[in-house]
Amino acid sequence: MSAKLGEILVREKLLTPQQLREAIDYQREHGGRLGYNLVKLGFVSDDMITAVLSRQYGVPSVNLDLFEIDPKVLSLIPREVAEKYCVLPLSRVGATLTLAMADPTNVFAMDDVKFMTGLNVEPVVVSEASLQEAIEKYYNTSREIELAERVEPSNGRGNDGFLLDQLTLDIAEETGDGLEIIQEDDEIDMSDPARMSEDAPVVRLVNAILADALRRGASDIHVEPYEKEFRVRFRVDGVLYDVLHPPMKLRDAVISRLKIMAKLDISEKRLPQDGRIKIKIKTDGRSRELDFRVSTLPTLFGEKVVLRLLDKERLMLDMTKLGFEPESLVKFQRAINKPYGMVLVTGPTGSGKTNTLYSAIQALNKPETNIMTAEDPVEFNLPGINQVQIKEQIGLNFAAALRAFLRQDPNIILVGEIRDFETAEIAIKAALTGHLVLSTLHTNDAPSTISRLMNMGIEPFLVATSVNLIQAQRLVRRICEDCRAEWPMPPEALIEVGFSPEEARQIKTYKGRGCRTCNGTGYRGRIGLYEVMEMTDELRELILVGASALELRRKAIEDGMITLRESGLHKIRNGITTVEEVVRETVA
Repeated sequence: MSAKLGEILVREKLLTPQQLREAIDYQREHGGRLGYNLVKLGFVSDDMITAVLSRQYGVPSVNLDLFEIDPKVLSLIPREVAEKYCVLPLSRVGATLTLAMADPTNVFAMDDVKFMTGLNVEPVVVSEASLQEAIEKYYNTSREIELAERVEPSNGRGNDGFLLDQLTLDIAEETGDGLEIIQEDDEIDMSDPARMSEDAPVVRLVNAILADALRRGASDIHVEPYEKEFRVRFRVDGVLYDVLHPPMKLRDAVISRLKIMAKLDISEKRLPQDGRIKIKIKTDGRSRELDFRVSTLPTLFGEKVVLRLLDKERLMLDMTKLGFEPESLVKFQRAINKPYGMVLVTGPTGSGKTNTLYSAIQALNKPETNIMTAEDPVEFNLPGINQVQIKEQIGLNFAAALRAFLRQDPNIILVGEIRDFETAEIAIKAALTGHLVLSTLHTNDAPSTISRLMNMGIEPFLVATSVNLIQAQRLVRRICEDCRAEWPMPPEALIEVGFSPEEARQIKTYKGRGCRTCNGTGYRGRIGLYEVMEMTDELRELILVGASALELRRKAIEDGMITLRESGLHKIRNGITTVEEVVRETVA
């Protein structure tokens, strides 16, 4: 469009060829559109450019000074989109949106706006300078979202005492803790209410959601559209809590804002997408880098967005603090310090397997060791470790990565997950040829992992000779230290959980009363339960003769294996967690 505009102005004798060359040189040096630079250099006026574009493309021109834009119309398009395409919504009549554009030939802009709003787009042309002024003017003075518009429960509370009105756009009260979010040169100082009010309401809402998730220690944010409701939930310590019900009219704008931040295609609403949001949080004068892994999924009433918060500071790499019983930790450390063989960590999604494996490779990370990892996705960047992101769509799966690793002279290989026979076979061969292989599987306990590998098609003798140790794990919530109190339970209930009758009469059990620190839940943080099955000669013999998971379990317990339930009972004895948490995550 820039070259065409220059040619048109020269052809209509409104600009000399010399002036056009000067403007193009100026544009190369300073950036920006040609029309804007022509006006800046004083070669033509805004009105001249607008008139030329209007005649050339048969699009009406308008004077923005004569318009007063309704905030409801303005909220249809986020500020980022308006600035990216240099457009501004002017008015809406039925299913038609009148869109002011500096470049009426930009079909990509019109298509994105059409998909985002679900409206037909009618372009009008305005000068770029006046359009940029209008974007600043209107988006900076957008009204605050009224809290009364929220669809909230009548008591104002969500599950377990999470106050829904804690997360509001009344940033003056909520964020007086010196917190700011910085993303791609865009700085939002959330401790400055005056400055925050300059941002569009949707931008403020999204920033407030991300900041509040960090404060509450959330691991995931769920943004969910329903037919008559739009809600935001946080997963804190493994449990989802309802925290916010924004107005339905903000649904598309909030989802689009998140997709823009994650560099996803906002026009694609029919297929799932994955992306990442990288932000810096500055709190109390200290910067922290945060990653949000973003996943969108088309649902019946719009796209659901889930953000996984990857906070390096919450990554616990000290194995002694993960919750291992001393004897289990000794076994695990002994296995990962062997020069070859396989160590498998099992458990459901969200049970802390990645954290355990990262802790293991961090302990093994030395200058003389070559560590290769294949992950989907790479959650944290660990210095000194060669990490590979799996990309199934181009054929880079776990098996392909593993084959390549074997040509890279590795000492230790971490495979994010063994999903199929091919990956399992290569991993086992690597373990048998002088490499230490760490990986994960989705099984309920340690002994059943053996059966799972055989069901995949691996021969019993390969499993018996390659596997050094299998560890199953779960995460349970810790009792909040600030409101922990003794909470007696009937001996019968404790006996049913697994305590002996004698111990059930003597043991003291605890619970959290609920306080400000734990948002009224009684829990703060999580700790692991671990079942560590070290491969002994007797267990290997049982595998070779095709013993069942039950027989393997019985033998492992004879050899001193602490089960997941026993690990939980140990945490109850020490007043770390509650009976309810252990029962929820383990079986007797």
